[in-house]
Amino acid sequence: MKPNYRRCVSCRQVAPKETFWRVVRLHPSHQLQLDKGMGRSAYICTTANCLRAAQKKNRLGKALKATVPPDLYQTLWERLSLTENGESD
Repeated sequence: MKPNYRRCVSCRQVAPKETFWRVVRLHPSHQLQLDKGMGRSAYICTTANCLRAAQKKNRLGKALKATVPPDLYQTLWERLSLTENGESD
């Protein structure tokens, strides 16, 4: 089976979707969550540069057509620190 490719909302890099973090705006509640759920999705690289640019320029919010709460970015920064320390998700 062919791999599914996605594009990072920050750096626009195309890669298999397993290499990205997925942020989902759930339907119909419009709540945002990570990784699972049905609704509008945006993908972001697992690097500090992409996360910083996405937060600064509101790229996740624009892609999801929703307001991204600060605690979601905090969760992504915590995930980033875990992956940089050699631990897996």
